Amino acid sequence: MIEIEKNKILLFASEKNWVEGDSLMQLKKTSELTGMKLSCGMPDIHPGKGGPVGASFICELIYPHLIGNDAGCGAGLFKTSLRSGRLKTEKWIKKLKGLENTPERDLDEWMTENNVESSDHDKALGTIGGGNHFAELNKVNEIFDQKIFEEAGLDLKYLNLLVHSGSRGYGEVLYRSHTSKSGASPLVPDSDDAINYIEKQNKVLKWAKSNRKLIAERFMDRLNGDSQLITDSNHNSIVSIKQSEKNYWLHRKGAVPADDGLVMVLGSRGTLSYLVKPTNDCEKSAWSIAHGAGRKWNRGNCRGRLEKKWGVKDLERTDIGSTVICRNKDLLYEEAPQAYKNIDMVINDMINDGLIELVASFKPLITYKTRKK
Repeated sequence: MIEIEKNKILLFASEKNWVEGDSLMQLKKTSELTGMKLSCGMPDIHPGKGGPVGASFICELIYPHLIGNDAGCGAGLFKTSLRSGRLKTEKWIKKLKGLENTPERDLDEWMTENNVESSDHDKALGTIGGGNHFAELNKVNEIFDQKIFEEAGLDLKYLNLLVHSGSRGYGEVLYRSHTSKSGASPLVPDSDDAINYIEKQNKVLKWAKSNRKLIAERFMDRLNGDSQLITDSNHNSIVSIKQSEKNYWLHRKGAVPADDGLVMVLGSRGTLSYLVKPTNDCEKSAWSIAHGAGRKWNRGNCRGRLEKKWGVKDLERTDIGSTVICRNKDLLYEEAPQAYKNIDMVINDMINDGLIELVASFKPLITYKTRKK
């Protein structure tokens, strides 16, 4: 941990970690907002819109612009009924299609069965979306804590599905409804606007988790299998907390709750991802840990950096041996593994700062983004 400003700005990254200067400038600027008590940069911190991604903030006021337009973005890990000793990778790749389209099933019935409140965005329910979102079939690479691994319901004999997606257009509407009225101004807790925003945000968070669940079901339907939720965590949210008998608001932007069980920390599509157990010492990092590897390059720069050396076919097959299904050429370059930080550095920084304990690592087999041209 590096203390940038005493009791005000903390960076949970080692000096060996690559941290862009712009992200630190954003972290410092955010710490200067009215009512801000603590700003924490995670080891995956990188520049974002309106503030850094990979950070958590404790504040007296509510700042929706720090969270942005994808409240509820997060990742869920599902155990599948597919056996790891019976891989049918090429056959599965052919079967995986149409996940960007509206689900074929009766959505009203599914939503009733899963206690999902209807919204104006239900046609997007069960779809992955763009950007860095994906659905990834993976296998267990290494088990670090057998007891916790088994207690979580995981089994080395079965494959798993990792779903990274968000609230689709639902979170965008929530964000715009605030900024069109108040811009980047904060909301005062207990005001009508604040109560209304948090109520709507909580619905968005629940919808986003349901979205990941339906994505997992649709993915496995195509492979004639089933899925069982192991853990699901939101990366973007605002929640109330109590500290020293006083109420505050904890903002997480690209950061995962460390007070809600096991967490998947995402690698890029060409590296391992890690299941971790946050420690009891996470209060110092605002009850938050890193959500993934974090970007190293801006999306707009990726194609120019990579295209001369790697073609589309090169990027559809990763160094780790996995296959990427992505028929959007720009997206294929924007989300290339080379555009991300070293996930092992992020993990080691959190271990060294006493924030996590390792449970298991997972190796990707098939990463699905989109089959659209």
